[in-house]
Amino acid sequence: MTHPFRLGLTGSIGMGKSTTARLFAEAGIPVWDADATVHALYTRGGAAVAPIAAAFPQAVVDGAVSRDALKEAVSARKEALFELETIVHPLVQAARHAFLAQHANADLVLLDIPLLFETGAQKECDAVLVVTADPQVQRARVLAREQMTEAQLDLILSRQMPDAEKRARADYLIETRSLDQTRAAVRDLIETIRAAHA
Repeated sequence: MTHPFRLGLTGSIGMGKSTTARLFAEAGIPVWDADATVHALYTRGGAAVAPIAAAFPQAVVDGAVSRDALKEAVSARKEALFELETIVHPLVQAARHAFLAQHANADLVLLDIPLLFETGAQKECDAVLVVTADPQVQRARVLAREQMTEAQLDLILSRQMPDAEKRARADYLIETRSLDQTRAAVRDLIETIRAAHA
């Protein structure tokens, strides 16, 4: 195999995706984080700041993109989200390709992409892992976060592909019941993929 096995990771809010990604990293697997990449693009000196300033001047504050101001600017016009995506998606894709080039000698890499199916990024993955949890567990986890309300959670869920649909499209599933159980499931999956693609 000329390139590493690219495992895409996704899951709805509160399903344990960030924890699962961290467990892959702990097991020595290189992890690319889409959210962290966007965050870096938006900070002072980030590659997205200048093009976003040109398209949405009010969204850049003190040389960095303000997510709140950007959200307001994007919600003001119907075509604004598409404009924003045409700026950000190619930069995110370039960062992902740079990560893959940097880890070309690894046998397995994890691509942590919250909106994996929604953005069509599964086409760039060799397999997809979906993390899931019982809906009651999910709600309890998310509502335990600071400043999170039932209404906000419902809005977020309404914008994400339903968990059942993600599970149906997954190559692998991990149910995140406890940290130890999830860590064991991650180790088993790494072994399974390595055995299949050795």
